[in-house]
Amino acid sequence: MSDKKSMLSGGTVLRSVRRVLRVTATTALLVITGGCSFFPSSGPSSESVTAHLTLEQQALPYSLVKVNPDVIRRLASSRPQFARLFSSRPGPSEIRFGVGDVVSVTIFEASAGGLFIPIEAGVRPGNFITLPNQLVDNGGNISVPYAGAIPARGRTPTEVQQSIIDALRNRAIEPQAIVALVEQRTSLISVLGDVNTPSRFPNAQAGERVLDAIARAGGPKSQGFDTWVMLERDGRREILPFGALVYEPSNNIYVRPNDTIFLYREPQTFTSFGATGLAAVGLPAQVPFDQWRLTLAEALAKSGGLNDARADAASVFLYRGEPRKLAEQLGADVSKNEGPVVPVIYQLNLRDPSGYFLATQFQMRNKDVIFVSNSVAVESAKLMQYIRLVMGTTNDPMVAANNFIILRSSIRHGEPQGGLSVIP
Repeated sequence: MSDKKSMLSGGTVLRSVRRVLRVTATTALLVITGGCSFFPSSGPSSESVTAHLTLEQQALPYSLVKVNPDVIRRLASSRPQFARLFSSRPGPSEIRFGVGDVVSVTIFEASAGGLFIPIEAGVRPGNFITLPNQLVDNGGNISVPYAGAIPARGRTPTEVQQSIIDALRNRAIEPQAIVALVEQRTSLISVLGDVNTPSRFPNAQAGERVLDAIARAGGPKSQGFDTWVMLERDGRREILPFGALVYEPSNNIYVRPNDTIFLYREPQTFTSFGATGLAAVGLPAQVPFDQWRLTLAEALAKSGGLNDARADAASVFLYRGEPRKLAEQLGADVSKNEGPVVPVIYQLNLRDPSGYFLATQFQMRNKDVIFVSNSVAVESAKLMQYIRLVMGTTNDPMVAANNFIILRSSIRHGEPQGGLSVIP
């Protein structure tokens, strides 16, 4: 009877062992067939990026662009520049009247006895008359006696002078006119934002550049790397770092009447993920530029470099949204994207020695994302570790069942096991 109970107990244990074996075998199969997506990771593998695979079935289509010298040249030529967007009229501009400007008009005649100068001209200091100052009215005109309404809006002083002379030619004696701007109220330049004295001031007739206008407004409050300059003209707008005005003179263009210059502060940062030195020691992944221009090589250095134990040097990826036109020039497939901005992933191969030269020329932009993928060896090591864990989990119930059978046999026969004395 005792042997029968022992056999039943042993059978129960064996059935339990079989169930555990089936569960662990199924788990092992899932681990092996599930591939690298089963394992914990800080991001996609290089194969997933290059094959355009995502967990959500390509929810956001992107284009993969490999960094090469041609890509570097195209990116450099597409950098924002004031000179490229506002290059229609180089040099200083002429002052043109606008509605609300205050204008003075002086009219000369060749001799006395004309339309404006009486015969008794000896009591006058000269053969001229100065009209009262007047505003350019809502119709864009000024009024001159015997000449009527003279168009002034959008015209230069010389053009207005010639119109007055033409209107008085048959009435006055060899008339001449001088038109001067007394108070400028329309052709103004606005400098606002993070400057010491935000203001609006007239455009200098001799011409002045963007930095001159900023200096007239007291200069920027801070001289740091985080100051940005926005120039708005005729409904168009461009934004540059303040350093681009100082270190790239082509951006320091002439300002025009009605320009708006706005200065503001916004720290430039990039985000670093994956197999980098910062990630290895658990430091924050958001890194400030701390300079007005940063290259990809410098950004990788600020990220602690590549982790020698994990990184795949051939799989350094940079995530960025590019304008549609530029993405097309880079050879990206934009057919699946409808908006003006196309998601682009740049791939840099640092296993190639020349890749480091490309990294020193690739310019970072604010809010770029860097991801360094794990090497295949790291993923293989994860797989072996999980297999070892599964095998250990499988072996543990077998060892426990074997020990249980040995223990019962020892108790039944009174044989010492493992150095222990069992009393029959």
